[in-house]
Amino acid sequence: MAEDGSERGSTRKGNGGLSSIDSMESHRWVFQNENDSEMDFEDDDDGDSVLNNDVDSEDEDSLYQKLIRTGPKIDSFGVEALDVPGAYRSDFEDASFGKSIFLVCQTLAIVFGDVGTSPLYTFSVMFSRAPVERNEDIIGALSLVLYTLILIPLIKYILIVLLANDDGEGGTFALYSLICRHAKVSLLPNQLASDTRISSFRLKVPSAELERSLKIKEYLENSLALKKLVLVLVLAGTSMVIADGVVTPAMSVMSAVRGFKIGVPAVEQDHVVMISVAYLIVLFSVQKYGTSKVGLVIGPALFIWFCSLGGIGIYNLVKHDSSVVKAFNPVHIYYYFQRNSYKAWCSLGGCLLCATGSEAMFADLCYFPVRTIQITFVLLVLPCLMLGYLGQAAYLLDNGGDATQAFFSSIPYGAFWPVFLIANIAALIASRTMTTATFSCIKQSTALGCFPRLKIVHTSRKFMGQIYIPAINWFLMASSVLLVCTIASTNEIGNAYGIAELGVMMMTTFLVILVMLLIWQINICTVALFSLIFLGLEMVFFSSLLHGIGDGSWIILVLGIVLFLIMCIWNYGSTLKYETEVKKKMSVNVLRGLGCNLGTVRAPGIGLLYNELVKGVPAIFGHFLTALPAVHSMVIFVCIKYVPVPAVPQNERFLFRRVCSKSYHMFRCIARYGYKDARKDNNHIFEQLLIESLEKFIRREAQERSLESDGEDVDSDLEEDPPGVLIGPSGSVYYGVNETDNLPIDFSEANTSNQPEPEPEKIQANLDPEQSLENELAFLRKAKESGVVYLLGHGDIRAKKESWFIKKLIINYFYSFMRKNCRRGSATLNVPRTHLIQVAMTYMV
Repeated sequence: MAEDGSERGSTRKGNGGLSSIDSMESHRWVFQNENDSEMDFEDDDDGDSVLNNDVDSEDEDSLYQKLIRTGPKIDSFGVEALDVPGAYRSDFEDASFGKSIFLVCQTLAIVFGDVGTSPLYTFSVMFSRAPVERNEDIIGALSLVLYTLILIPLIKYILIVLLANDDGEGGTFALYSLICRHAKVSLLPNQLASDTRISSFRLKVPSAELERSLKIKEYLENSLALKKLVLVLVLAGTSMVIADGVVTPAMSVMSAVRGFKIGVPAVEQDHVVMISVAYLIVLFSVQKYGTSKVGLVIGPALFIWFCSLGGIGIYNLVKHDSSVVKAFNPVHIYYYFQRNSYKAWCSLGGCLLCATGSEAMFADLCYFPVRTIQITFVLLVLPCLMLGYLGQAAYLLDNGGDATQAFFSSIPYGAFWPVFLIANIAALIASRTMTTATFSCIKQSTALGCFPRLKIVHTSRKFMGQIYIPAINWFLMASSVLLVCTIASTNEIGNAYGIAELGVMMMTTFLVILVMLLIWQINICTVALFSLIFLGLEMVFFSSLLHGIGDGSWIILVLGIVLFLIMCIWNYGSTLKYETEVKKKMSVNVLRGLGCNLGTVRAPGIGLLYNELVKGVPAIFGHFLTALPAVHSMVIFVCIKYVPVPAVPQNERFLFRRVCSKSYHMFRCIARYGYKDARKDNNHIFEQLLIESLEKFIRREAQERSLESDGEDVDSDLEEDPPGVLIGPSGSVYYGVNETDNLPIDFSEANTSNQPEPEPEKIQANLDPEQSLENELAFLRKAKESGVVYLLGHGDIRAKKESWFIKKLIINYFYSFMRKNCRRGSATLNVPRTHLIQVAMTYMV
């Protein structure tokens, strides 16, 4: 194991401008030398020539350079992505009527299970905190529930938040990626300007006419504190989603099983706990069968549940007291607080439970189209929920029964057991709702470098967003069982439930406000009204929930904090590791000094060296050269890169660039994936796609060289400019700048290099371009026939001895522990063990 003892320093990362999209018709200026290396210069939208952010260090050491103007450049990283397809199309765009009905059934099962079971426990928790003293209290509590349903699930989520989706993807990380595409606020270290040319990346950028939006964008981009604040909000929201995935099954299942106490009075609380634990084990055991399979089975069951809610509500309204409809008058909320100011405030924590599952509607958006969720909620879910609450209130007004068992007490005697059975099935379905949302959020955070790598199983061949994460599934099961056994009271679990749900809601509200200001660019008064209503409402609810935190619901807060710290540590360690590898990358001059044989034997075959660098030669490659007696005749540096978009079209998956000259047969490949993309290809398919894309790149590169040589005579007068001086098309003068040391490059000294060109290079230069192209393609095919070997470098980091204690603790223990126990790179990349070579390297930071 090689060890590098250098300190970590600040590194300049080649971040492309994520908020602006270069014109597709812009021309570029390139320096060309006898080795066919290039240095790019592009025309920006204002007509001034600017340095391209994607220039690699090897391009800056060119010899005998000349300025050439080429045609339009589509992708700044290479020329293989010239065919830019249309924007990413959703799987549901052309859904037929039959498929739409199928989706509605699945939507009920996956998205609305949580909010659909809230009538089981909402009034029970409310009236346990604020006991009913008169009938007016029931009307006031009902009015509070009805308007909470209207304000939070309907207005906030269905009509507003769902529209802030990221190409059909929901959740806190989807909001974060959406914001990152409109302002350079991302702290992810491996961005490229060429990423903005992905077709699904092109969204409306902030308009120049709206000064407020541009100022906000400028503040965000120039303030590291604001960037960190946005990331903290995202990580906090995600941690609360996972905590919500723990408490939702516990609350839903226990509330349903409690109905035994009404049907069979001899049942004790211990029996309820044991049955609930058995339910939870069964629930998480069938999670692996996937959303489509389970949703098809339980979708009709949940449809029956909603119909039962509406039917029982109508029955109770007709039989008992239909005057409860006056609760739609919001003045009863004022009277409720006027009579019971303190108790009414305490009951707010229980009232919020009627809106549980609202965040799941947004987080589960990746499974279904927005329109299907909106229509299903407005036409079926919301009316049935309101009828269910109206029916419970009507029964309580007429009978004055046990308000802590409002739902099961209000069921007609003859229909009790059938409804009880459906309620238990619905509770199990509701538990799945937040579990699938948790899977989706963790996959997003893993892809964007904020969560340790875990095994992800794609359960559907048709819909790539439907996933299952075994480790998280069993973690949620163990935590839910522990919560049920530790806190046996549904009232205390309900308070924990409210804290987890409200934590996600508040983080989503902050991010949506930022989306309104930065991306939607709507009237400031509308944004202020949205902030005042929903932030104010959520702060009031949160104050009520904190009042009961001492009952045991603090466990959820502790769980959320632990998950938040895990994501922060992983993000910090991963960023530090990447920056260190950037600083320690090899100089291309070293490779050129070794010659085209790299100072060793070039064995037949293709070597795919996986690394995290999007620019430069990784230091681990030098370790390979010193540790191995031979290196493959063709070497490709492969970087698997996740970009902040839901999906990358296949035509834009691979980007290539040549490293050194042609005789070296070395390339860099960036394989780009969106955070929603499923990497299910085996190694043979991946190799085939990569080599086909490389062949396509070589052919198009040759075509571009031919175009450039045609314009040589036109621009020949530019060769007389002084060395190191570039003149752009607008007349602006630029001097060559070395990216590593930020000093001017003295091109005149490069001509005196004492390193002779290898003989094959001279022969290649004298060949006809078509013959040279065919020779290189033949070399590629021969190398492919010899086989492909995967070279994996395990770059690890350790804190230096003089580092401060907290840094040592985080890097040497916490981050190191997570790296050792997360999914290995060979498994994540689907690398066959028989074709694998691994070398480890440690950096001291």
